[in-house]
Amino acid sequence: MPTVTFNPLGKTVQVDSGTDLLSAAQQAGVVINSPCGTKGTCGKCVVRLIDGSLESKSSSILSPVAIQQGYIQACQTSVSEASAVIEIPALAQQPAAQFADLSENAKRIDNHLFPQEWQYGPLVVRKNCHVAEPSAGDGLSDLDRLLKAVKEKFGSKEVTCGLPVIKKLADTLRAERGKISITAAVGADIQVIDISEEITANPNFGIVVDIGTTTISVLLISLIDGKIIDGQTDYNDQLACGIDIISRITYAQNEARLQELQDRVLETINRLVKKTAEKNKLKPGELFSASMAGNTTMIHLLLGLKPEYIRLAPYVPTVHNIPPLRASTIGLDIFPDAPIHFSPAIGSYVGGDITAGLFCTDLVEDTEEISVFLDIGTNGELVIGNNEFALACACSAGPAFEGGNIGCGMRATEGAIEKVRIDPTTGIADCQVIGDIEPIGICGSGMISLLAGLHQTGWLDAAGKLDRQRNSSSIEINGRQAAYTINSRQTPAQGSPIRITELEIENIIRAKAAIFAAYSLLLKQVELSHENVSKFYIAGGFGHFLVLEDAIAIGLLPDIDRHKYKYIGNSSLMGSYMMLISEDFRKRQQELARRITYLDLSMDPDYMDQYTAAMFLPHTDLSLFPSKS
Repeated sequence: MPTVTFNPLGKTVQVDSGTDLLSAAQQAGVVINSPCGTKGTCGKCVVRLIDGSLESKSSSILSPVAIQQGYIQACQTSVSEASAVIEIPALAQQPAAQFADLSENAKRIDNHLFPQEWQYGPLVVRKNCHVAEPSAGDGLSDLDRLLKAVKEKFGSKEVTCGLPVIKKLADTLRAERGKISITAAVGADIQVIDISEEITANPNFGIVVDIGTTTISVLLISLIDGKIIDGQTDYNDQLACGIDIISRITYAQNEARLQELQDRVLETINRLVKKTAEKNKLKPGELFSASMAGNTTMIHLLLGLKPEYIRLAPYVPTVHNIPPLRASTIGLDIFPDAPIHFSPAIGSYVGGDITAGLFCTDLVEDTEEISVFLDIGTNGELVIGNNEFALACACSAGPAFEGGNIGCGMRATEGAIEKVRIDPTTGIADCQVIGDIEPIGICGSGMISLLAGLHQTGWLDAAGKLDRQRNSSSIEINGRQAAYTINSRQTPAQGSPIRITELEIENIIRAKAAIFAAYSLLLKQVELSHENVSKFYIAGGFGHFLVLEDAIAIGLLPDIDRHKYKYIGNSSLMGSYMMLISEDFRKRQQELARRITYLDLSMDPDYMDQYTAAMFLPHTDLSLFPSKS
């Protein structure tokens, strides 16, 4: 069997000939970025063959010179009968992550929005209970006596329990003469999920999971007092199968790949759960409940549901509202019978991450003030409303803000240019880099900063074309196209200048236009203007790095009073936390999902008009951006 060595990591793996190079890398424990989902269109998985031979398909990405120098696309290459040595450039490697501090999330949410003490009602409770000892004359079984004691503890609700509890019942009841501890899931009825000998102080822990397209976050919660104990974030392992929702759906078109996507997301979640639990001297089996949220596609992939029809007209998912499930049913590595709450989706592209996130805003409060909620990612999800109405939609912003379809684009990690200042005279960029190291590429906030700076200094016009009249060493003209060099040094990390073309600039403008057009259309649907908006909430990891003035300058966000903007971080995670600790909030979430009207932009002809108008910097109607005119 041939071997493949991956440098500079120095990892070697032995695989069958014919194995695709991405799979070989995965077996070696090496992650090679392939955000297009192995379609061969993004160019982010380009590596270099140093020694040996491989079988590569023809490439539309690589130039003849690059191919002659040994460069290949990993997703279009398979292992031959000979061994090979591969060099992975910096952009093809999984970079060191820079995640927002989860401990800061709760601080961004107004305290009055969290469940109050009287609303506290966790998904699972643990209580000491005294079960009457057996008597020959009463005719009651051990189970009868358990159910009777638990019902007395909880009042009028029906009580049930499953076979794992019944198997433990006889010995547990007699060990301490009926003094036991019960663990029960609380909902429409009471379900006893575990029993043990009486414990004076019953520790009770649960987890909260936000399943994002790019990252997954986990919180460990004490359900005794509702305190957030700890949290962890990592990249979603599904990234190897595509950077955005559509590429994941495309990847999942056969059973084997659907299973792979399910395995990858579960591996990520279980790894984070184990890491968080062990850090706090707990075992995963001591976590008795979970609350989860994610977009509609991510939840389908977690449950192994075919996601194909989400992207096909009439865009109908298998399920909006996931019925109660147990941890063992989906492969979640916590207490096997732990109940899981899934936040309900509203539509194919407005999922439970939004119905959870809205609980971090005044949109769920009894107020007439108009609020807007925006979660920016590969999709842009928006909700507008007050106590009388709520209207939601989703727009396909595409992967540009997360580095997709941009040759030098990357996520906001170490080595990414995150902020740019343009010299108005020379047009040369001064870059701020995450980690203060040599730049590898540019992330979404850096792209927005770059376009804002170029436009405000006159080097980029409203249509996204670079200035061809003035001389700048940063602008290169090639026929009808031009490119801008962000960083001219050929650093060891990059190997070539960091450059962006006008076609790539157009991709960024398309992404911002999609979001602003969706926002404008929602306002139009309810016959409101920008002045009617009282609060504008920005959620999601991307918002953490966003510079507000730059986003307004390019027309991504509306030019309204800056005090109306509020960044609320990972609202999906915090909203899911509220669901875990409050039965009242779980009921309110179901009511909220039912009253939100979902607007399908693909069915509204006005959307394209709004989109076309927003395809300029900042907009065709400059009266909408008075501070930038």
